Amino acid sequence: MTTTATGGPGAAPVEAAGAPPPPVRRRRRPRTPYLLLVPAVAVLLLGLGYPVYWQVVTSMQEFGLAQQFGTAPPEFVGLANYVEIFTSDVVWVVVARSVAFCLVNAFLAVGIGTLLALLMKGVGTAPRLALQVALLLAWAMPMVAAVTVWKWLFDWRQGVVNWLLVQIGLGSFENHNWLAQPLSFFFVATVIVTWMSVPFVALSVYAALTQVSDEVLEAAALDGASGAKRFFYIILPIVRPVVSIVLLLQIIWDLRVFAQIRLLQDAGAPVSETNLLGNFIYELGIGRQDFAGAAAVSLFVLALTIVLSWPYVRTLLKEDES
Repeated sequence: MTTTATGGPGAAPVEAAGAPPPPVRRRRRPRTPYLLLVPAVAVLLLGLGYPVYWQVVTSMQEFGLAQQFGTAPPEFVGLANYVEIFTSDVVWVVVARSVAFCLVNAFLAVGIGTLLALLMKGVGTAPRLALQVALLLAWAMPMVAAVTVWKWLFDWRQGVVNWLLVQIGLGSFENHNWLAQPLSFFFVATVIVTWMSVPFVALSVYAALTQVSDEVLEAAALDGASGAKRFFYIILPIVRPVVSIVLLLQIIWDLRVFAQIRLLQDAGAPVSETNLLGNFIYELGIGRQDFAGAAAVSLFVLALTIVLSWPYVRTLLKEDES
């Protein structure tokens, strides 16, 4: 027999102890957000998926100039292109050179950009605005124009850099050809790539620095914390997500550098000793008409990009799980 307790007129009946609880209805997730994602996913599959599929198929074929113009059908060769390319010592030299170049430039750009962001955070309004405008102008300059200006600055006959070095007493730099030797060539390339990357890093990190509380920094200073301690223990943990994603983007972009190196090579640099992966792919495909080999190296660059970016992606997944 079921008993019901009442708490007065109009009170709701209370079920006796031991009665099963009412079933909990699960709320259905709305389908509209997923439907809105369908066009974007379709565009990504068409814009990215099909080119990758074409690269995979081409890398397993004999695909040269005749196949490009349709005068001969492509012949399936399996992994022969990969074996031929990656058993060559030249490819691994280019890979090592490209990885070293991208890591040096990425960390250099992030380091200089972070210092400039801290400078913008510490100076007054007028110097900060002047620096921001200068960074925006440098960032907005077309790449070909920027490389042309730097080529003129480092020109071995009438360049400003050689003239300044000679004026301060370094006579060995008179008529010094910066692009003739691989080491000095990549020094010039590093200057150009870093100069073009620093504005993005500096402005991104400065935007993150605006979220750091001035009261917290003042309290740490009153407690005796030095500038280095305030940076490493307060500022850096707050801006670390922004610095991490900026560093990842710089590694990806610098690994795929092509135009800057190509423009410098056109000024008389030794091509075989200064090729990076992007330029090596261009040389295979356009120079030698080996489109299958170029496709194989392109897929290797894609895999290398995933490997280099995986530590950051793994960190994001761990943070999402926690």
